[in-house]
Amino acid sequence: MQNNIISGLFVGQNLIILKEVDSTNNFLKNTLSNSKPLPEGTVIMAESQYAGRGQQQNRWHSDAGKNLTFSILLKPSFLAISDQFNLTRTISLGVYDALYPLLGKGLKIKWPNDIYYNDMKLGGMLIENAIQGSQIKHSIIGIGLNINQDSFPESIPNAASIKQILQRDYDLRQILSDICSHIEAWYLKLKAGQVDVVRKEYLSRLYWLGENKRFRSATGDFEGVVKDVLNNGLLVVKNSFETELTFNFKEIEFLNK
Repeated sequence: MQNNIISGLFVGQNLIILKEVDSTNNFLKNTLSNSKPLPEGTVIMAESQYAGRGQQQNRWHSDAGKNLTFSILLKPSFLAISDQFNLTRTISLGVYDALYPLLGKGLKIKWPNDIYYNDMKLGGMLIENAIQGSQIKHSIIGIGLNINQDSFPESIPNAASIKQILQRDYDLRQILSDICSHIEAWYLKLKAGQVDVVRKEYLSRLYWLGENKRFRSATGDFEGVVKDVLNNGLLVVKNSFETELTFNFKEIEFLNK
């Protein structure tokens, strides 16, 4: 284990790099549960993560030393529990803004918090909030991004890395530093009450926004248009009958083919 410092006011100022860990989120949770205080903005980065998780216990595949797998500790006690999706928006915007100079207009945020380039998945995140009373005590934000990986298992056909897109290797630490500084900037906007800005910018960067596409839900396949994301994080899709439907996580699938 080694400690390093990267740029920023507080996100990444306490950077801990691990050679190997099951999950950086688990490492952070275990550290906090053992009553070891950590400053807000602490980042745990793993060179190899062998049990990374995505939303709903999905496994996250990553070749050792080629990608970014890290977790950030934030303490958004200013955020009401009912507004916790604003943190998802904030983190997504931070990652997006860090990668946009590299990837440009093909970059999108796929609801709720996956990072896409065209129709290929570059990464995603898992946010785990610890609730105390009516407040969020702390949030552990796990982020996985494909940076320098050359190939992916056939079981995840739409995965891609920045290297596959741009045909060169990138400095993981530099990208991590950029992500930390952009997340910090958006987090400070959220903390300052700029909620409307966060919601508007998140929506404007959304994958398939305003496009007629095919989806799958519990009632079957249908055509529709992504219209909005509600304050509580529910996705709004207008179907071909002009009916606006709302979906929670894992209640709708985007059909690329």
